[in-house]
Amino acid sequence: MTGGTLILIAVSPVLYQLERTGEIMNKIFWAGDSTVQTNDISTYPQTGIGQVFSLYIKPDFTVCNHAKNGRSTKSFMDEGRLEEIDRHIGRDDFLFIQFGHNDEKDQDPARYTIPGSTFDDNLRTFINVARRHGAYPVLITPLERRCFDENGILGPGAHGEYVAAMKTVAEAEKVPLVDLYAMSRKTMAQAGMERTKDWFMNIAPDVYASCPQGKQDNTHLQYPGAVIFAGLIAEGLKICGGIYAQLLIDPNKEPEGLEDGDKA
Repeated sequence: MTGGTLILIAVSPVLYQLERTGEIMNKIFWAGDSTVQTNDISTYPQTGIGQVFSLYIKPDFTVCNHAKNGRSTKSFMDEGRLEEIDRHIGRDDFLFIQFGHNDEKDQDPARYTIPGSTFDDNLRTFINVARRHGAYPVLITPLERRCFDENGILGPGAHGEYVAAMKTVAEAEKVPLVDLYAMSRKTMAQAGMERTKDWFMNIAPDVYASCPQGKQDNTHLQYPGAVIFAGLIAEGLKICGGIYAQLLIDPNKEPEGLEDGDKA
C-alpha cells in the first residue's frame, strides 16, 4: 500500500481504531438495537442501519457499531455495553444514541423504561459518557415499523412517547437530534405499502437459510431498507450542520471507478 502502512487494531466484534502512519481516524460509536446492529450470515439478509452507514461518510471516519438485538437503554447499560464504549471513545469522536423499540416493552422489567423518567435519565447517562471524553453525542429517534393498515394507510405506530421524551432531552441538554421516526414515517407513507415490503424482513419460504419457513417481519430491515433509512440519518446530520454535516460525503461527487470500456 502506498502512502504508509495500514494497521488494524480490533477488539472483536467491534473495530476500535483504524490507524495510518501519523494519522488516527475519528470514530462514530453507535449504541442501539437490532434496527442498527451489524449482522452476520446467520441472520442474512437482515441488515442494520449502522452496518451500511459507511456508505454515507467520508473515508477518514469509521463506524464502531455496538448496537445489539433486543437492547433497550437499560439492558444496554446493564450488560456493560456502554462501559465498553466508555473505555474506547475519545476526543472528537461521535456517539450516536438510538433507542426506543425495546424501552417500550412494559412486560419485561429487564428492558422497560418510562418516558419522561427512567428513559430520559438513561439518555443523559449516554450523553455524559460522550461529553466527558470530548466526544459529540447525537440522539436519533427510533425507526418506525412498517405499520400499514388494511387500507394501505400508515398507522399511528407505538414509539410516540419515547420520541417526545428524546426530543425533550435533546433540547434540555443541547444535543443535536435526528428525527428518524418522523423521516421514516414520511418516507414509508410516500412509498406505500407494497413498495416498502422488501425494505423489511418479509421473506418467502425456501429463499434464505436463516429463515427457511419464510418470515413476515415489519421491524427488521433488509439491505435496501437499511440503506434508505441510513440515508435519512445522513440527511438529518446534514441539517444539523457544522461538524455533523462534515461527516458526510458529497452525494453528487463524481463516482470513482472503471471508465466505460474498462475491464476489471
